[in-house]
Amino acid sequence: MILLRLRFYTLMGGALAGLLATGCVRKQFFQPDARLDATAALPAAADSVRNVTAGRHYARHGGLYNALVGRHHRPSWAAPVAAPVFNMRTARPGGLRPGKVGGGFNSTSLNLTAPDGRAYVIRTVDKDPIRATPMAVRGTFLVNVLRDNVSSTNPYAALLVPPLARAAGVPRSSPQLFYVRPDDPAFQTDSLVHFRGQLAYLEEKAALAPERPAPAAVVNSVKAFGSLFASPARRFDQPALLRARLLDAWLGDWDRHAGQWSWAVDAPAPGGFAPIRPLPKDRDMVIYRLDDGVLGWLIGHVIIRHWVTFGPRYKAPVAQLSNGEYLDRRALNQLTRAQFQAAARDLQRRLPDSVIERAMRRLPPAVYALEGPRTLAAFQARRDHLPALAETFYRELARQPRIAGTNEAERFEIHRYADSTVVAVFPAKGTATFYRRAFVPTETKRIQLEGLGGDDVFVIENHGPVARCSPAIRIYGGLGTDELRQPGSGVRFEQDSVPAGKAFDKLPEE
Repeated sequence: MILLRLRFYTLMGGALAGLLATGCVRKQFFQPDARLDATAALPAAADSVRNVTAGRHYARHGGLYNALVGRHHRPSWAAPVAAPVFNMRTARPGGLRPGKVGGGFNSTSLNLTAPDGRAYVIRTVDKDPIRATPMAVRGTFLVNVLRDNVSSTNPYAALLVPPLARAAGVPRSSPQLFYVRPDDPAFQTDSLVHFRGQLAYLEEKAALAPERPAPAAVVNSVKAFGSLFASPARRFDQPALLRARLLDAWLGDWDRHAGQWSWAVDAPAPGGFAPIRPLPKDRDMVIYRLDDGVLGWLIGHVIIRHWVTFGPRYKAPVAQLSNGEYLDRRALNQLTRAQFQAAARDLQRRLPDSVIERAMRRLPPAVYALEGPRTLAAFQARRDHLPALAETFYRELARQPRIAGTNEAERFEIHRYADSTVVAVFPAKGTATFYRRAFVPTETKRIQLEGLGGDDVFVIENHGPVARCSPAIRIYGGLGTDELRQPGSGVRFEQDSVPAGKAFDKLPEE
């Protein structure tokens, strides 16, 4: 045992010494051109290219480095593939008109508009996380480490998602792979330098389901949740979000924070609610692989636990789902255990082997040869364990649920029985229930209610001679003049709002 520990520390020290030896950020980290034969001129009339790589710089390390840091998806980044050449005039009927340069902390993107008004975006396949690092470390070896970690993602994973999402009944975009010419006149500004000579994905910005009517509007998460907090007329389609979140987990896509979603806002039904439907986007972390090296294992299992490696079983499912906690706590709080299980079984039925096999064949042939068989087997095993995953997901959310009103006045009714607690919420001037759910003490330890705005009324009714004190009830009245009627044991009421940083109506960060 002592000998094994010594060997471990020796290897760790060697790995860290190798990283530190780089001193400062490597100036020529990225491949200059995706074409392996970039020294030969690309004919002006070429409409496709062969032997291009998404990022062969990730595969320049030897066996010892890969054993210590991780092999990740390096072979896929270096695999030669074919791609059409991007042409702004012909990529879509009628051409595309360039707009604003964008992108998060990693990809560079360019917004595009078609003549029919549809919005598109083209974004680089490779990423540069330097924008996510503090200024103080941008000239150090840490930038090399972060850049190299992009090899944990598979550059072609986004191609797998459309047929799988279609089968699952989840809205999806359909990214198309292109090669951008280094001399393309549309990419000659300094802000678009990262596109030149590289692979990029073109896709429609709104991941709408073509089989459904067009929504009244498509908004980001800030506007969607802002409308939820403003009025009870807006309600999230919770079963649709649950289906999308289970698909996220099955795909191994852990990066599902609020900025990774758009929302379709439907017109309100007469006298009813206007549903808000989820539109997932940015599928870069599907089939993520990090823990196949000593340092990668430590990062994924100890330091940043939501960076979960894809495999045949769900590793740390709560951690994997944690990036979407803001959405889950607010937009899955009405669903029961039976609904979680029904959604998991339905997803199993929708994803037979034939669908998964067809999706895997969307990988470029050279990449399929590297990843296809084992990824297919992992998807099959994960599908079989979806009900167990749904149970874990449900129990995590049911332990301390949060229920809120809106900025209008509401009536909260809490009915406590010997074996359960039922919470119902109504508009103060109406009888239509916009929230109702029963909680049992074996699953739920505390229920937190937030009135937000308006003059809210909280009514607690104990049913039966021996009403339980569990789960505990925590009530925050919020703004307005609120009233608590018939309080009982296990209930705590505060007129004030929850601290701003933890409030239900704190808008998401994108």
